[in-house]
Amino acid sequence: MTDSTTTLPWLVIREDDNGNRYRVGRYATKAEAQRIADSLDDRGHKQLYWVERLAQGQVPGQNGTVR
Repeated sequence: MTDSTTTLPWLVIREDDNGNRYRVGRYATKAEAQRIADSLDDRGHKQLYWVERLAQGQVPGQNGTVR
């Protein structure tokens, strides 16, 4: 399978001060996603950043929590 869910399964998610969650980007490896999340977190903003893996066949935002 060559769809982007399979090739870019790692997400960086940001949660703002109001609890809203946004997808920052999609990445091929966990290490790459973690590097991005860490670099954003190091900027000192109040937002929270973390890495999630999409389940096979899952579409980002299908559970309604990430915009």
